[in-house]
Amino acid sequence: MSSKEAILAAAKQNKPQATPLPDLLQFPDEPNLVERYEKGLSGNGGSLGEGDSIEDINKYIQENFSQDQLIASLVEGVAGNVDVNKISDPHDLEHVEVAILKGELGVSENGALWMPEKNVVHRVLPFIAQHLIIVLEKSKLLTNMHQAYEKVQVNDDGYGVFIAGPSKTADIEQSLVIGAHGPRSLKVFLI
Repeated sequence: MSSKEAILAAAKQNKPQATPLPDLLQFPDEPNLVERYEKGLSGNGGSLGEGDSIEDINKYIQENFSQDQLIASLVEGVAGNVDVNKISDPHDLEHVEVAILKGELGVSENGALWMPEKNVVHRVLPFIAQHLIIVLEKSKLLTNMHQAYEKVQVNDDGYGVFIAGPSKTADIEQSLVIGAHGPRSLKVFLI
């Protein structure tokens, strides 16, 4: 018997007994999801938008951005001046100032948003725009990541990402920099 065979035989002989996996932990639902979500979102550097309708979102865009800036909207009823669906090369999105996208799920414990590929068209869009506005239905707020992972179906879209605030880094002289590698701001509107 070779030394390799002896080692494998000894390992097989001394294998511990299998034990059953523990039950999945259950967490209680958060009673005030909107308040908790706002706390998580603001802790990540994002902010919750005022208002709860498409008209409020359009008003916010008109008040905070000029019409000569490139605005890409994938939310019905919110006007943009860039048709993302007609762009084949993602490099053509490099000058997009504002991207308005629809979120699929919101997680109250940490302010994260689940963004499947169908909601962003180009994977780069939520990261290349200078300002990100995400519209999320209040009914899609969840208490925690455990609930989110139960609902996320990666196989349906092939790609998805959790976004939790604007781009941040603190690796340069341990100073926090917002917008170094992506959006400088994130605003979420709950409708």
